[in-house]
Formats: sequence, C-alpha cells, structure tokens
Amino acid sequence: MPTELLDKKEARIRRMFGQIAPWYDFLNHLLSLNIDKRWRDRTARLVPPGPASAGPMLDLCTGTGDLALTYDRAANGALSIVGADFAHEMLVRAALKSDKAGAAARVQFVECDAQALPFADNTFQLVTISFGLRNVTDMDKGLREMVRVTKPGGRVAVLEFSKPRNRVLGRLYLWYFRYLLPLVGQLLSRSKESAYRYLPASVLQFPDYEALADRMRAAGLTDVTFEPFTFGIATLYVGVKERASGAT
Repeated sequence: MPTELLDKKEARIRRMFGQIAPWYDFLNHLLSLNIDKRWRDRTARLVPPGPASAGPMLDLCTGTGDLALTYDRAANGALSIVGADFAHEMLVRAALKSDKAGAAARVQFVECDAQALPFADNTFQLVTISFGLRNVTDMDKGLREMVRVTKPGGRVAVLEFSKPRNRVLGRLYLWYFRYLLPLVGQLLSRSKESAYRYLPASVLQFPDYEALADRMRAAGLTDVTFEPFTFGIATLYVGVKERASGAT
C-alpha cells in the first residue's frame, strides 16, 4: 500500500468520513456481511455496562452511533451514554438513528476530537471505541485521553480490526482487504479522499494483539486482555484503569 494513503492528518480524516457518511452504514454491513453487528452485540455482552449509579459511559469515534445504541439496548435504556466523534456528518446520522430508536433522551452526541476530549477526569464508568482507534492521528494520545476520562476501576474497551493468524484465512483476508473491499467501497462511495483505499491500508499497518495490548498498558491500563472475533478478523481489547492507592 502506498504510504500516501495513510495520511492521517486530522483535517483529512474528518473530510474523508464526512464524505462517506451517506454510505457508511450500508457499506459497513455489506462489506462485513453483517458480521459487524454481531461483533458489537458481543462486545456489549463481554463488557457489560454497570448500573446507572456507576456513572455514564462514553463511546468514542462513535460514527453513526451503532455501538452507543447497542449499549443503550443492553442497558435497557437505564444508562446515560455519550457518543463522541469529530465528523459532523456522521453525528447527524447518529442523532437521527437515536431518535428513531427512541433513545434521544438517553444517548447524547458530542462533536469533539479524540485527542482532546472535553470531559473532566474520571467521568465515565466505561469508555468504548469500535473501528476508530486506528484513525486517530496520535493513537497513544487518544488512548491516554480515554484513560483520563475513565473512572478509577472503570474499563476501556477497544474493538478493532486485526489480522488473522491462520495462513489460509490470512491470505484470503489480505486479498479481500487489498483488492475487493477498496474496489467495491470506492465504486459506491466515490470518496474524493480515497476512503476505501485508506481504510484497508490503515488496518494492515495497525498494531494488533499483544502489540496493541502493550500500547494500552503504556497509556495507564492494567489487566489488559484481548479476544479475537471471527478467526481474528476483529479483536476486542479490554483494560482497567487502576484505582488510586488506598481506594476501595
């Protein structure tokens, strides 16, 4: 993949996601054969929200709000949820979906940068991000911000694409990501920023498994674990923000 396709300047990424917003949900479900929905459901089961008394949760790089709304259903509408993204066009669609689902009073959407979150320290019981961390210009800064706004003892969950370790599946995956996905995605979305050429390249160069777990530990998380989904096509990483010394 040419290096220029991995230009991750904030303005370029924001522009890119703004352009593909009308096609985003359709192409996500089409190109993943709807498996992405199961991955989000499984994330909410494996990292369930605590009671409302434990505080709100944050879904970062929320896009059109799929994971935030998955958690709203998992919590039976009892949890306050904030979905944050810096692509305005995505948030417009997220708000429409939330309103249609009857969740507008519980799920709020905020336009902001993952590298400079407008939230106080120790605000959220749970911070999630799905298929967005690899698009943050400074991933380590984004992780540190996620940890900062998480309550001590709270969790950070990262759902992200990864590379299958099985040799046969890995070759099929690479062929799909390098050729078919860019062809179909670019043909339908007609992204001026070559979004569906950038996205596969960002996946193939993204640190996964233990490499990402180490980055999460360096950001201040403990007890970091990861679980591959669908033969390692996606992986869920979970870490805990350490409680202050002497805290109970």
